Amino acid sequence: MKRRDFFRAGIASAVSPAILKSSEDLKTNLNSPIVLSTWDFGIPANEIAIKVLKNGGSALDSAEKGARHAESDINNSSVGYGGLPDELGYVTLDACIMDSKGNAGSVAFLQNIKHPISVARMVMEKTKHVMLVGEGARKFAISNGFKETNLLTEKSKSEWKKWLKKKRKLTPHETHDTLSILVQDDKGDISGACTTSGYAFKMHGRVGDSPIIGAGLYVDNDIGCAAATGLGEEVIKTNGSFLVVELMRQGYNPQQACEEALRRIIKAHNGNPDFQIGYIALRKDGVIGSACLKWTFDYALYKNGINKLHTIEGML
Repeated sequence: MKRRDFFRAGIASAVSPAILKSSEDLKTNLNSPIVLSTWDFGIPANEIAIKVLKNGGSALDSAEKGARHAESDINNSSVGYGGLPDELGYVTLDACIMDSKGNAGSVAFLQNIKHPISVARMVMEKTKHVMLVGEGARKFAISNGFKETNLLTEKSKSEWKKWLKKKRKLTPHETHDTLSILVQDDKGDISGACTTSGYAFKMHGRVGDSPIIGAGLYVDNDIGCAAATGLGEEVIKTNGSFLVVELMRQGYNPQQACEEALRRIIKAHNGNPDFQIGYIALRKDGVIGSACLKWTFDYALYKNGINKLHTIEGML
């Protein structure tokens, strides 16, 4: 939809939750696992996630293992090992995870640990806290058996040095591509994970939406789950993933919920944001939704035995 048409259609297409299907009427999707993730590297992440489910693992196990695959990919410059560093040349990682019982774990500004998603799960399962950051998160990881690794690859180091010479402003497609993954297992339970190395060449200490429960990821086993990718600051301001799930609770279907959450951001930027945000959503009954602000957005979906990459166009 073009910008000039967006505002004309905005009010006309707005659907009152009162006339939508009530969330109380949702029938849980059973015996048909679903994995939904962001970007093209979601395809191999989905494959790993599905293998875990087929071997009897839970939705939580599946989401974690799928995220770990992306974190291990040396060719992925926006997640984990091989991620682009901050302005000072440090690779800092953010991640969060939620299970079907509403438990959550998160780490932010984590350095020298290859799998932040697994540290986040350990925070959830071994502490009374939800989030650990920086040096505290690193020490916690080491004390629980994680090994320190130099995450700055030669390729990423070279890109950083090139950027240092001119410090040019990066385009929206160069800055961030979070791996968010949502899983529903055979029992109908849902879990999710979100992991990233963040905004390329960001200010030292910057943290985006990915480790923030309700922003980068939110799971409600009674309704569904949602996750984000893109400019984290704008997702944080609207508590994006929580908003998508709450809209589904009010009766919006997943597609409508993703689009409505983006409309809030579009309105805040006078109808013409110059950045990208994408949302994915999975409802309890197995219905999915996805939407992005501008340009295009890829998501990977495993459903009915088929793992396929889909490309959607932006709302503007």
